[in-house]
Amino acid sequence: MISLKSPRELRLMAENAEILREILVELALRAEPGTSTGELDRVAERRIREAGGRPAFKGYKGYPASLCASINQEIVHGIPSDDRILREGDVLSLDLGLERKGYFADAAITVGVGEISAEAERLMAATRAALQVAVEKAIIGNRLSDISHAIEFHVRKAGYYVVKEFVGHGIGRALHEDPAIPNFGPPGKGPRLREGMVFCIEPMVKADPDPVEIKGDGWTAVARGGGPTAHYEEMVAITPEGPAVLTGWIWEEFCRRRTSSVCTAR
Repeated sequence: MISLKSPRELRLMAENAEILREILVELALRAEPGTSTGELDRVAERRIREAGGRPAFKGYKGYPASLCASINQEIVHGIPSDDRILREGDVLSLDLGLERKGYFADAAITVGVGEISAEAERLMAATRAALQVAVEKAIIGNRLSDISHAIEFHVRKAGYYVVKEFVGHGIGRALHEDPAIPNFGPPGKGPRLREGMVFCIEPMVKADPDPVEIKGDGWTAVARGGGPTAHYEEMVAITPEGPAVLTGWIWEEFCRRRTSSVCTAR
Protein backbone atom coordinates (compact mmCIF):
# COMPACT_ATOMS: atom_id res chain seq x y z
CA MET A 1 0.00 0.00 0.00
CA ILE A 2 1.38 3.39 -1.00
CA SER A 3 1.01 5.97 1.77
CA LEU A 4 0.06 9.57 1.00
CA LYS A 5 1.83 12.20 3.08
CA SER A 6 0.04 15.18 4.57
CA PRO A 7 1.40 18.73 4.15
CA ARG A 8 2.79 18.53 7.70
CA GLU A 9 4.55 15.27 6.94
CA LEU A 10 5.95 16.66 3.71
CA ARG A 11 7.38 19.68 5.53
CA LEU A 12 9.13 17.44 8.04
CA MET A 13 10.42 15.12 5.32
CA ALA A 14 11.71 18.12 3.39
CA GLU A 15 13.61 19.25 6.50
CA ASN A 16 15.19 15.82 6.82
CA ALA A 17 16.03 15.74 3.12
CA GLU A 18 17.75 19.11 3.35
CA ILE A 19 19.85 17.92 6.29
CA LEU A 20 20.80 14.79 4.38
CA ARG A 21 21.72 16.80 1.27
CA GLU A 22 24.07 19.00 3.29
CA ILE A 23 25.81 15.98 4.81
CA LEU A 24 26.20 14.21 1.48
CA VAL A 25 27.65 17.32 -0.13
CA GLU A 26 30.17 17.62 2.71
CA LEU A 27 31.15 13.97 2.30
CA ALA A 28 31.51 14.37 -1.47
CA LEU A 29 33.77 17.39 -1.00
CA ARG A 30 35.91 15.37 1.41
CA ALA A 31 36.35 12.56 -1.12
CA GLU A 32 39.97 13.32 -2.01
CA PRO A 33 42.97 11.04 -2.57
CA GLY A 34 44.28 9.76 0.75
CA THR A 35 40.93 9.91 2.57
CA SER A 36 39.56 6.63 3.93
CA THR A 37 35.95 5.61 3.58
CA GLY A 38 36.03 4.85 7.31
CA GLU A 39 36.72 8.53 7.97
CA LEU A 40 33.78 9.51 5.77
CA ASP A 41 31.55 7.12 7.68
CA ARG A 42 32.47 8.72 11.01
CA VAL A 43 31.79 12.20 9.63
CA ALA A 44 28.41 11.04 8.32
CA GLU A 45 27.31 9.60 11.66
CA ARG A 46 28.54 12.60 13.62
CA ARG A 47 26.71 15.07 11.37
CA ILE A 48 23.48 13.06 11.50
CA ARG A 49 23.51 12.93 15.29
CA GLU A 50 24.40 16.64 15.56
CA ALA A 51 21.26 17.35 13.52
CA GLY A 52 19.11 15.40 15.98
CA GLY A 53 18.77 12.29 13.85
CA ARG A 54 20.09 8.78 13.81
CA PRO A 55 21.77 6.84 11.00
CA ALA A 56 19.12 4.89 9.11
CA PHE A 57 21.47 2.26 7.71
CA LYS A 58 23.46 1.34 10.81
CA GLY A 59 22.11 -1.95 12.08
CA TYR A 60 19.53 -2.20 9.27
CA LYS A 61 19.34 -5.93 8.54
CA GLY A 62 22.76 -6.15 10.18
CA TYR A 63 24.55 -3.51 8.09
CA PRO A 64 27.58 -2.42 10.17
CA ALA A 65 28.01 1.25 9.18
CA SER A 66 26.16 4.54 8.78
CA LEU A 67 27.31 5.14 5.19
CA CYS A 68 27.50 3.01 2.07
CA ALA A 69 30.73 3.88 0.24
CA SER A 70 31.15 1.98 -3.02
CA ILE A 71 34.28 2.33 -5.16
CA ASN A 72 34.64 1.84 -8.93
CA GLN A 73 32.99 -1.47 -9.95
CA GLU A 74 31.14 -1.59 -6.61
CA ILE A 75 27.58 -0.45 -7.24
CA VAL A 76 25.98 -0.19 -3.81
CA HIS A 77 26.39 -1.22 -0.16
CA GLY A 78 30.16 -0.91 0.02
CA ILE A 79 31.16 -1.11 3.69
CA PRO A 80 33.41 1.78 4.86
CA SER A 81 36.79 0.97 6.38
CA ASP A 82 39.93 2.76 7.49
CA ASP A 83 41.78 0.35 5.21
CA ARG A 84 39.93 1.58 2.13
CA ILE A 85 41.92 4.62 1.04
CA LEU A 86 40.66 6.68 -1.90
CA ARG A 87 43.04 7.02 -4.81
CA GLU A 88 43.29 9.40 -7.74
CA GLY A 89 40.89 8.31 -10.46
CA ASP A 90 38.50 6.37 -8.22
CA VAL A 91 34.75 6.68 -8.73
CA LEU A 92 32.99 6.82 -5.36
CA SER A 93 29.28 6.34 -4.70
CA LEU A 94 27.99 7.64 -1.37
CA ASP A 95 24.59 6.43 -0.17
CA LEU A 96 23.26 7.71 3.16
CA GLY A 97 20.04 7.65 5.15
CA LEU A 98 18.79 9.19 8.38
CA GLU A 99 15.77 9.07 10.63
CA ARG A 100 14.60 12.16 12.48
CA LYS A 101 11.32 12.87 14.28
CA GLY A 102 9.87 9.59 13.05
CA TYR A 103 10.55 10.06 9.32
CA PHE A 104 13.32 8.89 7.03
CA ALA A 105 15.45 10.46 4.34
CA ASP A 106 17.63 8.55 1.84
CA ALA A 107 19.81 9.79 -1.03
CA ALA A 108 23.01 9.08 -2.97
CA ILE A 109 25.65 10.79 -5.10
CA THR A 110 28.56 9.51 -7.18
CA VAL A 111 31.71 11.62 -7.52
CA GLY A 112 35.16 11.30 -8.99
CA VAL A 113 38.23 11.32 -6.76
CA GLY A 114 40.65 13.75 -8.35
CA GLU A 115 40.88 13.36 -12.13
CA ILE A 116 38.86 10.46 -13.47
CA SER A 117 38.66 8.80 -16.88
CA ALA A 118 36.54 10.22 -19.68
CA GLU A 119 34.57 6.97 -19.74
CA ALA A 120 33.73 7.29 -16.04
CA GLU A 121 32.63 10.89 -16.61
CA ARG A 122 30.34 9.80 -19.46
CA LEU A 123 28.75 7.03 -17.41
CA MET A 124 28.15 9.35 -14.46
CA ALA A 125 26.63 12.01 -16.71
CA ALA A 126 24.34 9.45 -18.35
CA THR A 127 23.16 8.28 -14.93
CA ARG A 128 22.42 11.82 -13.78
CA ALA A 129 20.52 12.51 -17.00
CA ALA A 130 18.48 9.34 -16.51
CA LEU A 131 17.56 10.51 -13.03
CA GLN A 132 16.47 13.87 -14.39
CA VAL A 133 14.18 12.42 -17.05
CA ALA A 134 12.74 9.98 -14.51
CA VAL A 135 11.93 12.79 -12.08
CA GLU A 136 10.16 14.63 -14.90
CA LYS A 137 7.76 11.65 -15.13
CA ALA A 138 6.84 11.92 -11.43
CA ILE A 139 3.63 13.86 -12.01
CA ILE A 140 0.03 13.30 -10.98
CA GLY A 141 -1.78 10.96 -13.36
CA ASN A 142 1.27 9.20 -14.75
CA ARG A 143 1.84 5.50 -14.04
CA LEU A 144 4.57 4.30 -11.73
CA SER A 145 6.35 2.41 -14.51
CA ASP A 146 6.67 5.61 -16.53
CA ILE A 147 9.48 6.49 -14.11
CA SER A 148 11.12 3.09 -14.53
CA HIS A 149 10.88 3.15 -18.31
CA ALA A 150 12.37 6.63 -18.55
CA ILE A 151 15.47 5.48 -16.67
CA GLU A 152 16.07 2.37 -18.74
CA PHE A 153 15.35 4.07 -22.06
CA HIS A 154 17.83 6.86 -21.41
CA VAL A 155 20.52 4.56 -20.00
CA ARG A 156 20.31 2.12 -22.91
CA LYS A 157 20.32 4.97 -25.42
CA ALA A 158 23.60 6.14 -23.85
CA GLY A 159 25.07 2.65 -24.30
CA TYR A 160 24.94 1.48 -20.69
CA TYR A 161 22.91 -0.96 -18.57
CA VAL A 162 20.72 -0.48 -15.52
CA VAL A 163 21.14 -2.61 -12.43
CA LYS A 164 18.04 -4.77 -12.12
CA GLU A 165 18.75 -6.39 -8.76
CA PHE A 166 18.16 -3.20 -6.74
CA VAL A 167 15.30 -0.72 -7.00
CA GLY A 168 14.03 2.64 -5.85
CA HIS A 169 11.26 2.82 -3.28
CA GLY A 170 8.71 4.79 -1.35
CA ILE A 171 9.82 6.44 1.89
CA GLY A 172 8.25 7.98 4.97
CA ARG A 173 7.84 6.48 8.41
CA ALA A 174 9.86 3.51 7.12
CA LEU A 175 13.11 3.63 5.16
CA HIS A 176 11.69 1.38 2.46
CA GLU A 177 7.97 1.73 1.81
CA ASP A 178 5.79 0.69 -1.09
CA PRO A 179 6.11 0.93 -3.98
CA ALA A 180 9.24 -0.70 -5.35
CA ILE A 181 10.49 1.33 -8.32
CA PRO A 182 12.60 -0.74 -10.74
CA ASN A 183 14.98 1.04 -13.08
CA PHE A 184 13.55 -0.81 -16.07
CA GLY A 185 10.27 -1.91 -17.62
CA PRO A 186 7.54 -0.85 -20.04
CA PRO A 187 5.68 2.44 -19.57
CA GLY A 188 2.04 2.75 -18.60
CA LYS A 189 1.96 0.09 -15.89
CA GLY A 190 1.34 0.16 -12.16
CA PRO A 191 -0.60 2.57 -9.96
CA ARG A 192 -1.43 6.11 -10.93
CA LEU A 193 0.74 8.72 -9.25
CA ARG A 194 -1.13 10.80 -6.67
CA GLU A 195 -0.47 13.90 -4.64
CA GLY A 196 1.37 13.09 -1.40
CA MET A 197 3.39 10.14 -2.65
CA VAL A 198 7.12 10.37 -1.88
CA PHE A 199 9.66 8.26 -3.77
CA CYS A 200 13.37 7.62 -3.74
CA ILE A 201 14.26 7.45 -7.42
CA GLU A 202 17.72 5.94 -7.82
CA PRO A 203 19.20 4.80 -11.13
CA MET A 204 22.19 2.47 -10.73
CA VAL A 205 24.17 2.08 -13.94
CA LYS A 206 27.03 -0.07 -15.20
CA ALA A 207 28.83 -0.73 -18.46
CA ASP A 208 28.14 -4.48 -18.74
CA PRO A 209 24.89 -6.49 -19.05
CA ASP A 210 25.91 -9.25 -16.62
CA PRO A 211 24.07 -9.93 -13.34
CA VAL A 212 25.43 -8.23 -10.24
CA GLU A 213 27.62 -10.22 -7.85
CA ILE A 214 27.67 -9.90 -4.06
CA LYS A 215 31.08 -9.93 -2.42
CA GLY A 216 32.03 -12.21 0.45
CA ASP A 217 31.04 -9.57 3.03
CA GLY A 218 27.42 -10.29 2.11
CA TRP A 219 26.70 -6.66 1.24
CA THR A 220 28.84 -5.12 -1.48
CA ALA A 221 27.25 -5.41 -4.95
CA VAL A 222 29.79 -5.51 -7.78
CA ALA A 223 29.59 -5.19 -11.57
CA ARG A 224 31.17 -8.31 -13.06
CA GLY A 225 32.70 -6.42 -15.97
CA GLY A 226 34.94 -4.48 -13.61
CA GLY A 227 34.25 -1.07 -15.13
CA PRO A 228 33.03 2.05 -13.32
CA THR A 229 29.48 2.29 -12.01
CA ALA A 230 27.29 5.16 -10.86
CA HIS A 231 24.39 5.64 -8.45
CA TYR A 232 22.37 8.79 -7.86
CA GLU A 233 19.28 9.04 -5.67
CA GLU A 234 16.90 11.88 -4.89
CA MET A 235 13.75 12.06 -2.75
CA VAL A 236 10.82 13.27 -4.85
CA ALA A 237 7.31 14.26 -3.73
CA ILE A 238 4.32 14.19 -6.09
CA THR A 239 2.59 17.59 -5.93
CA PRO A 240 -0.01 19.50 -7.98
CA GLU A 241 2.79 21.78 -9.16
CA GLY A 242 4.86 18.86 -10.42
CA PRO A 243 7.70 16.82 -8.91
CA ALA A 244 9.28 18.40 -5.83
CA VAL A 245 12.87 17.21 -5.34
CA LEU A 246 13.06 17.30 -1.55
CA THR A 247 16.79 16.60 -1.55
CA GLY A 248 17.32 19.49 -3.94
CA TRP A 249 19.51 17.98 -6.70
CA ILE A 250 22.54 17.03 -4.61
CA TRP A 251 24.95 16.98 -7.55
CA GLU A 252 24.16 20.57 -8.42
CA GLU A 253 24.72 21.70 -4.83
CA PHE A 254 28.02 19.81 -4.81
CA CYS A 255 29.05 21.56 -8.03
CA ARG A 256 28.17 24.99 -6.65
CA ARG A 257 30.78 24.42 -3.97
CA ARG A 258 33.47 22.81 -6.09
CA THR A 259 35.10 24.02 -9.30
CA SER A 260 35.54 20.97 -11.53
CA SER A 261 35.46 20.10 -15.20
CA VAL A 262 32.83 17.43 -14.51
CA CYS A 263 30.51 19.85 -12.76
CA THR A 264 28.26 20.51 -15.69
CA ALA A 265 24.49 20.07 -15.95
CA ARG A 266 22.81 17.25 -14.08
